[in-house]
Amino acid sequence: MLAVLFAHAIAAVLAPLLVNRWGRRAFYPLALVPLASLGWVAGNWPSNGHAATLHIQWVPELSMDIDLRFDSLAAMMSVLVLGIGALVLCYCAEYFHHHDEHTEKRLPSFAAELVAFSGTMFGLVVSDNMLVLYVFWELTSVLSFLLVGHYAERATSRRAATQALLVTTFGGLAMLVGIIIVGQAAGSFLLSDVVTHPPAGTAVSVALALILIGALSKSAIVPMHFWLPGAMAAPTPVSAYLHAAAMVKAGVYLIARLAPGFADAAPWRPMIVGLGVLTVLLAGWRAVREYDLKLILAFGTVSQLGLIAVLVGVGDGDTMLAGLAMLCAHAMFKATLFMVVGVIDHATGTRDIRKLAWLGSRAPVLLAIAAAATASMAAVPPFLGFVAKEAAFQTLLSTAALGGWGPWVLGALVVGATFTTIYSLRFLWGAFGRKGLREPSMRVRELHRPPPSFLAAPAVLAAAGLLLGLFPGALERLIGGYPGSLAGRTGYHLGLWHGLGLPVLLSALVLTVGAVAFVARARLHDFRLGTPPLGNADRIYDATLRGLEFAALRLTAATQRGSLPFTQSVILATLVVLPSTVLFLGSRNAPELALWDTPIQSWIGMLMLAAAVGAIVMRNRLAAVLLVGLTGYGCGTIFAFHGAPDLALTQYLVETLTLVFFVLVLRALPAETDVRSRRHVLPRAVLALAVGAAVSVAAAFAIAARSGRSVAELLPDAAYLRGHGANTVNVILVDVRAWDTLGEISVLLVAATGVASLVFRHHRFGTAPRVADANPMPDVTPVPYSPAVGDITWLRGSDYRDPRYRSLVLEIATRFIFPLIMVASVYFFFAGHNTPGGGFAGGLTAGLALVLRYLAGGRYELGETLPLDAGKILGVGLGLSAGTAVASLLAGAPALSSALIEFDVPVLGHVKMVTALFFDLGVYLIVVGLVLDVLRSLGARLDTEIGESGTTPNAAVSG
Repeated sequence: MLAVLFAHAIAAVLAPLLVNRWGRRAFYPLALVPLASLGWVAGNWPSNGHAATLHIQWVPELSMDIDLRFDSLAAMMSVLVLGIGALVLCYCAEYFHHHDEHTEKRLPSFAAELVAFSGTMFGLVVSDNMLVLYVFWELTSVLSFLLVGHYAERATSRRAATQALLVTTFGGLAMLVGIIIVGQAAGSFLLSDVVTHPPAGTAVSVALALILIGALSKSAIVPMHFWLPGAMAAPTPVSAYLHAAAMVKAGVYLIARLAPGFADAAPWRPMIVGLGVLTVLLAGWRAVREYDLKLILAFGTVSQLGLIAVLVGVGDGDTMLAGLAMLCAHAMFKATLFMVVGVIDHATGTRDIRKLAWLGSRAPVLLAIAAAATASMAAVPPFLGFVAKEAAFQTLLSTAALGGWGPWVLGALVVGATFTTIYSLRFLWGAFGRKGLREPSMRVRELHRPPPSFLAAPAVLAAAGLLLGLFPGALERLIGGYPGSLAGRTGYHLGLWHGLGLPVLLSALVLTVGAVAFVARARLHDFRLGTPPLGNADRIYDATLRGLEFAALRLTAATQRGSLPFTQSVILATLVVLPSTVLFLGSRNAPELALWDTPIQSWIGMLMLAAAVGAIVMRNRLAAVLLVGLTGYGCGTIFAFHGAPDLALTQYLVETLTLVFFVLVLRALPAETDVRSRRHVLPRAVLALAVGAAVSVAAAFAIAARSGRSVAELLPDAAYLRGHGANTVNVILVDVRAWDTLGEISVLLVAATGVASLVFRHHRFGTAPRVADANPMPDVTPVPYSPAVGDITWLRGSDYRDPRYRSLVLEIATRFIFPLIMVASVYFFFAGHNTPGGGFAGGLTAGLALVLRYLAGGRYELGETLPLDAGKILGVGLGLSAGTAVASLLAGAPALSSALIEFDVPVLGHVKMVTALFFDLGVYLIVVGLVLDVLRSLGARLDTEIGESGTTPNAAVSG
């Protein structure tokens, strides 16, 4: 099973290369992949109820292990997916002959998507883990979106692709919630376990309804049926594969898979049987009104999907057999007919039955193929469609699962079958009939005769429908194992003739009434309803989208006014109101509070409060920033008194860098705030106090709610014994919670990119300017001699800096202190696994050294200090951190796990090194790259703009 998935993945990757080299003929070698996979299915067909399984541990903490299961139901679906997939790929080689330039350019990606879809559907039907099944489920939606939107230049294709994606994704999200609830209730996410030991309860009933929403939306059951006819804007091979044989079968497959365990659950039969019957009638009625050949087949597909859903959803063993037989028959005859329509469209340039006549006389082979498939669709003996329809009538007559509703359901399906007969005759007559004309229509007169290779794929499927109809026992032997596992098996077998009985009479009645209605269609035309009684689903969909768009615009207009303070106020108000309300209404334990452990903490707290109040009333921006920084330094001091030197060190470093960045930005702003903005000081102060109080109270009650042993007590031993480090904080960052750290540094990289992108207009990447870049420029010359700084150059970039902003003391101090800071940075990095420090602290320290160098020597000194592209440093850092995850997997260990390496060095002696050091090195480089990027954008770039504009920077912060 895994080999089949890998083969499709490799073929999807190679498909663009093959199509670029061989053109449309590349579809033939690509078809060998599903064909060879079909050979594997045939050679490993399950027998006697045996199911092959495969278990690969992936993410066991999230129940996301790869569990695959190959039983008779999965095998039957695999034949449809792989067999019809191979035929459709061969069909594509002729279908895309002489297409326009846009289609040819997108043909490589189309081939890759179609092959990938085949492998994804195979993964879906063999997945035993419901969460893994959901991953494949959503992949089919994405690939369907790409395939339906193949003709991207057409508005109809874009709309159809978006509509299909929205509807099926909405159902998929509902299904995901249901899967999680059912999996938690059952204690397992394996379908085999859930069906064998189904959970019960109100929550499970709700979850089951959510899962069914996903299944019904994927199989286009009313009221989510409208996306399938719209998807006919896709190329015909897509319709023949996805919308006849593969993707739309995923929903009924899931219903069939869950039926043994949940058929008697409260929401099951009302949803499936009720909506399925409604789908049969409504879609069948719509099919007899259409003039486009693909739309006739599309609405017919929706109608028959409703029938299949009813049969497999009843939960009876006999009806399950009938449903699976109908599923196979439908896949074969509907894929055949879609390919026939593709041939007609290719040969005549139209699908409108009002523009076609005499095609049967001009293309007799095509007529024979279409007639065989249409006969199977209309349930004419001896085709498989007739065998399946007979089984459906007989099993619905005898089942006790529907109770008193059985006759009504059967009657509705008989009416639906009559519609099927009508639109089957309408399709055949509309496409191939002479229609009373003495000569062919203009379209048929200019017929491009299809080559035999174009007819091969539909001919194979039409012949298969006839052979399985003549020998239905062979099909039952292949699929009978799964229905045999359900209750209600009475010994019914598929057969072409079961004697004269009510099912045969009903079939005769259906064919007779359908044929009479078709012949009398001119008279029945007067009874057509002008307006659909239940409304137009497409218009309801459009109205829903317009309503959502209007609501979104109104909500955005109310909350996103373009004012940063207002947006922050909304977020912070939500932070106050929501947790406080939940805390007030819910149960809680009274917290035990101590304001301080030592008196010095109270003095630090008072200083922090005074600084916070001062920041509120201060009009000078720089003074307010400094006061805010004082609160951060006070917080770091409290960390130190609580025995958390790592947190204190990080707090100090971050606070210092934040102050520097604030100062860099404030250079371009007025020294004092606008007087008008002071009017809102009081409301903002109240909101700030409310946020602080809400967070503090929530934290206190959260601590009081702890009933078990705190995990913090276990972390020191875990860090030392499993992470091989004495510094618990650093081991947590690079080992225990390395996934969190990887996500955080990714956010840092995005933040650096965002900041620089706001500042740089054209060139996002590059190094800071260097002295060598300044020399050739005539407008950049060394500044004249100044007595304040003398004629000695302590820093190379100082020669190109205005003497008013130079400080000799700062330059000399920087010259001596910079190497010491870098040594401290390297020390923090290497010693962080056992003592305070680590990659983050070391990177912040190196960043402070860069800041010092920039402040002392200017933008050219920054380029001289680190003449590297900040973007490359960020990329290398992220690559190192992510590479450790990949390396762990390649070594057979879980992602981001670390190992201890010991070796002897002549001078240093015995050395122990943890592989997490490479992850920490990535963190170090990302922090350094972030600081360099910010200095290059907010510092060096703004320096250049200020110099070019001739303005003077804010005097309050320029020094």
